[in-house]
Amino acid sequence: MQQKIITRTVVLLGTVSLLTDVASEMLYPVMPLYLESIGFTVAGIGVLEGVASATAGLSKGYFGQWSDRTGRRLPFVQIGYGISALAKPLMAVFTAPWWVFLARTAERLGKGVRTGGRDAMLAGAARPETRARVFGFHRAMDTTGAALGPLLALGFLWAYPGQYRWLFIISVVPGLLAVAATLLLREQPVMPQAGGRPGILEFIRYIRTAAGPYRRLFGGLIAFALINSSDLFLLLMLKEAGLSDTALIGWYVFYNLVYAVLAYPFGGLADRFGPKRVYIGGLLVFAAVYLGLSQAVAWWHFGALFAAYGLYAAATEGVAKAWISRLVPLRETGTAIGTVSAGESVASLVASSLAGVVWITFGADVLFAGTALLTLLVAAYISSLSSATTPPSGTP
Repeated sequence: MQQKIITRTVVLLGTVSLLTDVASEMLYPVMPLYLESIGFTVAGIGVLEGVASATAGLSKGYFGQWSDRTGRRLPFVQIGYGISALAKPLMAVFTAPWWVFLARTAERLGKGVRTGGRDAMLAGAARPETRARVFGFHRAMDTTGAALGPLLALGFLWAYPGQYRWLFIISVVPGLLAVAATLLLREQPVMPQAGGRPGILEFIRYIRTAAGPYRRLFGGLIAFALINSSDLFLLLMLKEAGLSDTALIGWYVFYNLVYAVLAYPFGGLADRFGPKRVYIGGLLVFAAVYLGLSQAVAWWHFGALFAAYGLYAAATEGVAKAWISRLVPLRETGTAIGTVSAGESVASLVASSLAGVVWITFGADVLFAGTALLTLLVAAYISSLSSATTPPSGTP
């Protein structure tokens, strides 16, 4: 009898992510507006988002390896979601820059604590030939929350214009519901790795000891992260083009709806034709979107470009994790995905910080066109990688 692809664990993790993203994405589209309203510059926003992403990434590597060492996933999932749920509303308690940095960093730390264990649970709940669909389903649920969150924000701001701080406080409700849903999860037994509790940056050594295909893919993913700045710059681009707050949130919702609809089908394509082809296609679409945004003027331009941006996300984010999970033993999944996430987030610190400087110095058009060109170079490198996806021996 054929095994189910979407199991109870996959559905529950998807539900938790959906609720968490409702909370997060209620805030994300208005984040640059809120930060500007309390005195942040474009460069300051870039640094804030870069630091937050770097914190999340480095902690993903550490806690992902710790999860592998203990052979446990669930405690990291529950604690991580709990931290994020409580940290979000703290950004609105005070408006001092140091406090906003602290609260935003704590929220991202929660993401780092949970991600390695969660992704390892997803990989463990799937067979190698179905992992792209499982990760695709999870991304679809996650992104459905990312579409619902801005809609709730849109309704709230329509009724209470400019009340950004109250929006942050309200976001605690779906966050706590997500934490409650983690209590329904069951621990998946995994053989612990040797070594005990890891050092803070010990996961970096994994890059040297992992199999060659993983190391080469790691290089390509990090190269792309170095040029892929925060999505906040996309929203700032729309704002500079003259769109209202309502239109800005509307286009962001549209992007997430496209992403949510396409994530599972693209996972199916990756399972059938291999993740490499689908991922490269996503990079090419990304380059086209960034080039197009530097030229867009009409409303339908933005519609087409944000639909394409949803396609890019569906073809890359879940697909990359499924690709990684095929290249390493299951007992190393938390470390492998966490290490990539750590490298990507440090690269995001560089990318987002430099993006703010380039925007101020040369203008948004130069930033977006340059990003498109560099993405084509990364796509060329990824295309040179082997298509092999068989994990090394020793996979449970």
